[in-house]
Amino acid sequence: MAENPYEMALKQLKKAIDVLGYDRNIYEILSKPQRILEVSIPVKMDDGSIKVFIGYRVQHNNVLGPYKGGVRYHPGVTRDEVIALAMWMTWKCSVADLPYGGGKGGVRVDPRKLSMGELERLSRGYIRAIAPIVGPDIDIPAPDVYTNPQVMAWFMDEYSKLKGRNVPGVVTAKPVELWGSYGRIEATGYGVAVAAKFASRKYGLPFEGARVAIQGYGNVGYYSALFMHEWGAKIVAVSDSKGGIYNPDGFDPQKVKAFKERTGTVVGFPDAKKDITNEELLTLENIDILVPAAIENVITSENADKVHAKIIVEGANGPVTPEADEILFKKGVVVVPDIIANAGGVIVSYYEWVQNMQGLQWKLDEVLRMLEDKMLSALDKVYRKYYKLGSDLRTAAYAVAVERVVNAMKLRGWI
Repeated sequence: MAENPYEMALKQLKKAIDVLGYDRNIYEILSKPQRILEVSIPVKMDDGSIKVFIGYRVQHNNVLGPYKGGVRYHPGVTRDEVIALAMWMTWKCSVADLPYGGGKGGVRVDPRKLSMGELERLSRGYIRAIAPIVGPDIDIPAPDVYTNPQVMAWFMDEYSKLKGRNVPGVVTAKPVELWGSYGRIEATGYGVAVAAKFASRKYGLPFEGARVAIQGYGNVGYYSALFMHEWGAKIVAVSDSKGGIYNPDGFDPQKVKAFKERTGTVVGFPDAKKDITNEELLTLENIDILVPAAIENVITSENADKVHAKIIVEGANGPVTPEADEILFKKGVVVVPDIIANAGGVIVSYYEWVQNMQGLQWKLDEVLRMLEDKMLSALDKVYRKYYKLGSDLRTAAYAVAVERVVNAMKLRGWI
């Protein structure tokens, strides 16, 4: 059975608290979100019937600034999952040195079964339901699983109608034509690629020619593959929800993407030497860098000892369980944790928010340059803490993040 993500987040927090030497009171405060909103969203379906969907918005901690975090549409959304994701967003924003706290949202729905009209009515209903607790200075949603720039456009439009004026800064990752930022689509994958290159240098592994396997070939997986390929790495395996492909000679990420767009999956790609399962991809031999960029809890105590990669860069949130972390650390596998590895998305969301607040729109190369600078600065801070503590990278990243939050709470008199 998959581990409860909230319990997993609490274990990670407890470990950081212990390493930093904080008392139980700090843990008690940070282990609970400041607010949990559960809403019912009635939606008129195309056949005239009404369906009521359950949605959540969780706000974990805002000591550093407005809450920030995505909204996911998925049939498996649970209250505990959204709490965990909001907590992870607090650490992600903190470790990246952003002026944000952590929030997250979700609606329990399979959006693939909705028409475009039903999806729009659901999206407008959700943002209306949470409107009292969001805004550019309060809580700024963004996309997550099965949401996208179009959903953000609906969110922004509906919120603006409620306020009687355009409020572009209420959400990020909007279409570029509607106050979105260049580089936001590429941002998370670009950041993963930067983290992989940085880690390989620290590991002493030549990045050029490094063999990379990527689980999940959506937005994050594709752009991770694209930039790593451009920088000289060899993408030897990729997968999606239907399965994966392998070729020791490597793939052209753009050709794989074009094939998937035509067929709906990477499976069957003509240049593949063989098809593989998602489970097989994680434990391939002769792999240098593994990027789990799909869902949480894919590397566990049951398969961690079979992982052959030297470096794991977490493109997804929570793909490695705490028990697996222990096994991998003892094996000498470097795990670049999600809260820094996939922070590229929230970093460029921050840049989009800044542009919205100032009425600006920066060029793509400027955004990516600023993103890389921010990622490298954060990674350097995490590695310095890593060497100081003699711990794993996740504990070091959490220590950096939690320490910044706790210091801010002390300065503001919260504790």
